[in-house]
Amino acid sequence: MAKRKTTPKTLSFETLTGMFASEDTAREWLEAQRWPEGPICPQCGVIGRAYRLLPKATSSRPVRKGVWKCRDCRKQFTVTIGTVFAETHIPLNKWLYAIHLMCASKKGVSAKQIERTVGVTYKSAWFLCHRIRAAMTELAPKVLGGMTGGEDGGPQEAAIVEADETYVGGKTRGQGLGPHAGGNKSVVFTLVQRDGDARSFHVADAKAQTLKGIMRIEVDGATRIMTDQNRSYIGLEREFLDHESVNHGAGEYVRGIVHTNFSESFFSLLKRGIMGAFHHVSKQHLQRYLNEFDFRWNSRDVEDAERLMLAVQGVEGKRLFYRAPKWLPAQTA
Repeated sequence: MAKRKTTPKTLSFETLTGMFASEDTAREWLEAQRWPEGPICPQCGVIGRAYRLLPKATSSRPVRKGVWKCRDCRKQFTVTIGTVFAETHIPLNKWLYAIHLMCASKKGVSAKQIERTVGVTYKSAWFLCHRIRAAMTELAPKVLGGMTGGEDGGPQEAAIVEADETYVGGKTRGQGLGPHAGGNKSVVFTLVQRDGDARSFHVADAKAQTLKGIMRIEVDGATRIMTDQNRSYIGLEREFLDHESVNHGAGEYVRGIVHTNFSESFFSLLKRGIMGAFHHVSKQHLQRYLNEFDFRWNSRDVEDAERLMLAVQGVEGKRLFYRAPKWLPAQTA
């Protein structure tokens, strides 16, 4: 049975070099994290019934490192099958170091920085980063808002969710376009639960039909909604428990608990990352960048090492191909 290796809450330089000193140590660490009760066969699902295949010195075609064989179905597998690591030619220690950099960088880290720090080509670094973003994507997130509290017999209260939109990338073109008219920019719509999670969407427009359609799916009806006075949010009080707004146009930004400061903080991090780290984000891939910022925001209360663990836990069941614009469910065969 594989013994689970614990990860310290903080990752110093010495800790990192010890954990990921080589591909072998990184593979052993990954096996211990994914298989705490023993190796799991991806074919038949049996736990702890596999044995490691070791290369023979006399063999003309020795088995590669990290291969296991199931005693029940007799199939061979590795710890990377069925994950974003599948069929990678990049050593696992470089993968894990890149994940650490993306988890620890508050405003993100560019593929050029990964190229220089990890020691891979730019093309490999770019694709590696996008596969890590796929791992950070939550597949079946719970709805935001609803009634919270009630522990120890206390009263329950309706959660507050802020809804706001912004424009990123590109340039505002043409005459008569205001600062929020968009031009050729991409529209980002974000829902932020106070003291909770953020959920961001790359949308085609900021019309009421688009934004309200997302909110009906992502937010519980028993929720207090806070917005600005964008006309797209008119009528939300008929679909949710309450809806209040602040008038930014009149210089009003806070009125008691009525504000959108949490969503504005999220947008500040997002825009600093796009302008300062990435410089350019294409519309085709923008949603994965949003997923990355959502992931870091949602894990903001944990240390870097715990955030690394959360990202590693998300590698399973996902696969991203270089020529495919969207990730696909990973194959276990």
